Amino acid sequence: MAVNEQVLKGSWNQIKGKLRERWGQVTEDEWEQARGDADQLVGMIQQRTGETQGEIEAFLEDAASAGASMMDRTKEAVANAAERTCESSQEMANRATQSARAGYMQTERAVRSRPLESLAVCFGAGLITGVVIGLLTRAK
Repeated sequence: MAVNEQVLKGSWNQIKGKLRERWGQVTEDEWEQARGDADQLVGMIQQRTGETQGEIEAFLEDAASAGASMMDRTKEAVANAAERTCESSQEMANRATQSARAGYMQTERAVRSRPLESLAVCFGAGLITGVVIGLLTRAK
């Protein structure tokens, strides 16, 4: 059989829509019974419509090719979106790193130019932190 059953199964919902357009007289139950099985699908359509095996297989091959093409385009779109997301994340991480470096350098310059004031600020921050922790643990 010329129809790629793996593509047929993978793109069944898209292909089934095309099959319904062409062979509307086939019921939903019949479509589901033949789901992805090319031989069963051809036999069922042939029995219901009287079309030849060659005509049905040619149509299925076209439908399966279109389904595979759609899957390829979808994969490509997802891969491109993932790549853009990765690049954006890297760019944000680089900006955060640069910002942290700039803050570190600015802090280092401030400590070097005013060591006593820096020491007093650190002592005050430590004192306040200790009081807050003491109050929090005392409340429990």
